[in-house]
Amino acid sequence: MIPLAHILEPLEDILRAVLDWLGPHGTIGLTWAWSIVALTAIVRLLMVPLAVKQIHSMQSMQAHMPEMKAIQQRYKNDKQKRNEELMKFYRDNNVNPAAPCLPLLFQLPVFFALFLVLRHPDDLLHTGDSVSWLGFVPDITEHANAHWSGYVLLVIYVASQLASTYFMSTTMDKTQRTLMMILPVAFVPVLVNFPVGLVIYWVTTNLWTVGQGVVTRTLVPRKPPPPAKRSSRTPPKGEAERDGAKADEETPPPQAAAPAPPKRVRRKKKKKARR
Repeated sequence: MIPLAHILEPLEDILRAVLDWLGPHGTIGLTWAWSIVALTAIVRLLMVPLAVKQIHSMQSMQAHMPEMKAIQQRYKNDKQKRNEELMKFYRDNNVNPAAPCLPLLFQLPVFFALFLVLRHPDDLLHTGDSVSWLGFVPDITEHANAHWSGYVLLVIYVASQLASTYFMSTTMDKTQRTLMMILPVAFVPVLVNFPVGLVIYWVTTNLWTVGQGVVTRTLVPRKPPPPAKRSSRTPPKGEAERDGAKADEETPPPQAAAPAPPKRVRRKKKKKARR
């Protein structure tokens, strides 16, 4: 079995080259901590097409949610039939339930490759380089449990992860959403042994996700109207439009009704005044 480090070695070399370009000895001249923040922004900019696809998929899932819940309720005692009907519903309505997971799948290799880069900081750092951040993180290459600032970053990580989950899990059911809320806390014992620079990367990407969620909710504040459900009897869109145009041509235009004759108004005769 090929080790993960060998699989991620090309990506590791790319990240090292980008950090070297952003770092104090490169073209941009940032500190190493801010280079990680800038690297995170570059990764998220590259993920914009996936993020747009994720947002559209979430909106589509939200629009079809009542129909999906009806299928789940109808076949709640038959798991196989329920899954078959849901897959058929996804196919008929062009819904991709895996689209919200694409950004996460894209970020995981970057996360592990950056971990490999920070595991050997001597390949980047020169003598006298500053590895502190914001005046309270003394060394971004040390583990998060080496200094109290690492625990502060872990608290910020949990809060930012919960906020990003809140914005990006609107189509999940209660069980899935609860699980996604528990995972950040459960992941802390693992993340505490990672370099602080990796925690900075994850906190930055969570804050980006929160900002993306706020912008999305501002631009699309209301739920989109549910589209017409397609079935095997529903003709394709182009064919339906041609049939409608053909029916309009065959149907004669309505004739204008003949104007009604003017009504005669009878005037009341004035009564003669009595003498």
